[in-house]
Amino acid sequence: MDDLLPLDAPFDRVSVLLPLPLDAPYDYKADPGLALGRGAVVEVPLGKRRLIGVVLGPGGDEVAAERLRGVIRKFDVPPLPAGVIDLVDWVASWTLAPRGAVLRMAINSPGALEPPAATTVLTAVPEMAWPPATRLTPARRRALAALADGPALEPRDLAREASVGPAVIKSMLEAGLLERHDLPPPPPFQPPDPDRRGHALTGEQAEAAEALRRSVADRTFSVTALDGVTGSGKTEVYFEAIAAALSAGRQALVLLPEIALSAQWLDRFADRFGVAPAVWHSDLKPRVRRDTWRAVAEGTARVLVGARSALFLPFPDLGLIVVDEEHEPAYKQEDGVSYQARDMAVVRARLEGVPIALVSATPSLETLENVRGGRYRSLHLTARPGTATLPSVELIDLRRDRPERGRFLAPGLVRAVERTLADGEQVLLFLNRRGYAPLTLCRACGHRLECPNCTAWLVEHRLLGRLQCHHCGFSGRLPRACPSCEAEDSFVASGPGVERLAEEVLSRFPDARFQIASSDTIVGPDQAGEFVRAVNAREVDVIVGTQIVAKGHHFPWLTLVGVVDADLGLAGGDLRAGERTYQMLHQVSGRAGRAERPGRVLLQTHVPENPVMAALAAGDRDRFMAYEAEQRRAAGMPPFGRLAGLVVSAPDAERADAAARLIARAAPRLDGVTVLGPAPAPLALLRGRHRRRLLVKARKEINLQRVLRDWLAPIRLENAVRLAVDVDPYSFL
Repeated sequence: MDDLLPLDAPFDRVSVLLPLPLDAPYDYKADPGLALGRGAVVEVPLGKRRLIGVVLGPGGDEVAAERLRGVIRKFDVPPLPAGVIDLVDWVASWTLAPRGAVLRMAINSPGALEPPAATTVLTAVPEMAWPPATRLTPARRRALAALADGPALEPRDLAREASVGPAVIKSMLEAGLLERHDLPPPPPFQPPDPDRRGHALTGEQAEAAEALRRSVADRTFSVTALDGVTGSGKTEVYFEAIAAALSAGRQALVLLPEIALSAQWLDRFADRFGVAPAVWHSDLKPRVRRDTWRAVAEGTARVLVGARSALFLPFPDLGLIVVDEEHEPAYKQEDGVSYQARDMAVVRARLEGVPIALVSATPSLETLENVRGGRYRSLHLTARPGTATLPSVELIDLRRDRPERGRFLAPGLVRAVERTLADGEQVLLFLNRRGYAPLTLCRACGHRLECPNCTAWLVEHRLLGRLQCHHCGFSGRLPRACPSCEAEDSFVASGPGVERLAEEVLSRFPDARFQIASSDTIVGPDQAGEFVRAVNAREVDVIVGTQIVAKGHHFPWLTLVGVVDADLGLAGGDLRAGERTYQMLHQVSGRAGRAERPGRVLLQTHVPENPVMAALAAGDRDRFMAYEAEQRRAAGMPPFGRLAGLVVSAPDAERADAAARLIARAAPRLDGVTVLGPAPAPLALLRGRHRRRLLVKARKEINLQRVLRDWLAPIRLENAVRLAVDVDPYSFL
C-alpha cells in the first residue's frame, strides 16, 4: 500500500485521528505537496485496511521515520472547521468517550468525500463540421431536430424527446454528429430568501425577534431561552433570526427532536423563505446524505434542520444555532457516545462564537436554572396571536368517574368526544403506549410473556399479528398454548395501547373516522406529511396518538384533547419523571384550540392531587417548576448536583457480577462523592447481556470527569465485559 507514493519523496509527519474507538491519533508521513493542514480529510493505511481520517496537526517524534506509513491521499473537500475538531475534543472529554468514536459522527458520510459526478449534456455539431458522407437516418434527424431550437440535453432526455433508443445517441456521438459537454452539477439546495415577507408579528413577537436579530448581528456567543406558551409563534420569531444570519451571509443550524415527523415545520419554513431547507436525519437516502454533507461543508447549504447528529456537520460559517423543543429527552443519545445534544449545541455555539436560541413552551429545569443564574437571557411570549386562546384544562378523577369494565375512556370524556364530533370538530386521544397491550398473560396460571433477550414484557401489536420487544426488536407470534401450564387459548391482553384504544373508539363512535398516530404507523417524513395533510383536510375525526403528536403540530379544527392515562409517566425511579410528565402533557394539551375555536383538555388521572396534575389544571407552570427545583436541590440532584451512570454488561450474570464488584471495590472515597451499587439494572437483561448498574453522585463543584478517569483508567476488564459510562444520565434502565 505504501508503494502508492514514491519512497524517496520528502515527507512530513502528520497526526491523524481515525474514526475508531481510540483516543489517540496515529502519526503518518505525508508528501509536503499535499499541503496537509489541521482538519484535512485523508485516506491512510491501518493494517490491511484503508481508513478515512482527519489531520490534527504535525506529528511527533516518538516513532522512527522509517516505521511510519504514508498518507495515501487527501480528499478534495474543505477541511473540517476548527469548531468541529474542538467540539470532538470537548465532547470526548465530557462524556469520557474515545475521540475517534466522536469523530465518527462528524465524518459519517464517506460518499461525500468524493467529488460529485459531472452532468453530461449533448449539443448538435454544426452541419459544416460533419464528417464526409454522413448518413442521416430518420431517427438521427429526429434527434438533431430535438436539439435545434432547445437547450443542451442529457443523453437520456434527448433519447426520450426524439423517441429513439440509447444506441442511436451513442452512434451519433461516434459519428461526430453530437458533442459531449461535462457540466458541474447544480447546487443541491437553493438559497433561502431572507427578504421574503413572513407572517405579521405581534408586538411581543416583534420585540423578541429584534432581540434575536441583535444577537446575530453581534457575532458573539450568547444563549437565549425563547420561552412562550404553546401556539405563541416562537417559530416565526426565530425565523427572523435565521433571516438575519442569511442576510449577513452566514449559515444557520436548527435542531429538532424528531426531524422525520416535522412536515409542518418544513412547510412553514418554505412559506417564509421560498425554498425548503437542507435536512439531516437517519432516514436520508445515501445520495441525499452525501450531497447534504458536502453542501454544508462547501457552504452552499445555507440553512439546515436536523436531528441531534446534525450538530457535528462541518459548517464553515455558522451564524446561528436554534434548538427547538429544547426540553425533549430525544436530544439525549443513549447508545454509543452518550451526549446531550442541547448542551453540546451550547458548547459548539461557544466554540464558534455565535448565538444560540433554546426554544420551548416548557423549558427544562436546567435551562430555567441557567436563566435564574444570569447565564442565559430569557425572552417570553405570553399569548397566542389573533383570537386563539389557551385551552381549558380539567381533571377527570378515575376514582369517581370510572370507565366501564373492559373500557378505558371515562364517561365524562366519552360525552366530551360526542359533543365535539357533533360540532364537526376534531379530537385527539393521547396515550403514550404503542401497540395493542403492554402485557399478555395466561388467565389460567398468570404466566406473563417475556422477551427471551431482555427483562421486559412482550408488547402485543395486533395490527401486525406479532408480539414485540421494544428494547431489542425481538418479535414472534402469540403461542397457542401457555409455555408454563400448557393451557390452550388462555392468553389475554392486559392494559391498553393505542391500537386497543382505537378499538374502543370504533366501538363507541362507529361513524367517526380515526387514525392511529404512533412510530409504528407513521414512519419517516413522507408518511408524516400525509398524516398532517389528512388531518388538515378534515379526513380524520379522531386521532389516537402517542408522543409523536404531542408537539409541533397545528391542526385548526382540533378542539378536544383527551389524555387517557395522565399518570403513565410518573411511575419508576427517574429523577425527571415529574418534569417530563408535566412537559409532555402540557405540550399535548397545547394541540387544542390553536385557531378561532376554543380548546378543551381532559386529563384522566387516579391522583389528581399530584403536583403535576394540580399545576396542569391551574395553568401554573412556574409554580410547578419551582416545586420541582426545590425537591431536586434538597436531594442534590441535577441541575444542583452531578450524576454519572456506570453500566457493566456481560454474556452471563456471574461475569457481570464479578466485574461490577471489581469496579465498586476500586471506587474513590472522596468527600462529596457517593457511589451507589452495584445492583441489577432495572433492565437486568438487555439484548442477551446481563447488566449491573452503579450510580455516582457528586456535588456540583466537583470535577466528576476527573474522578471517573482516575477511578476507571487502571481497571482492566476481560474482553467479554463492557463498561458504559453515562455522564448526566437521562435513562435509569
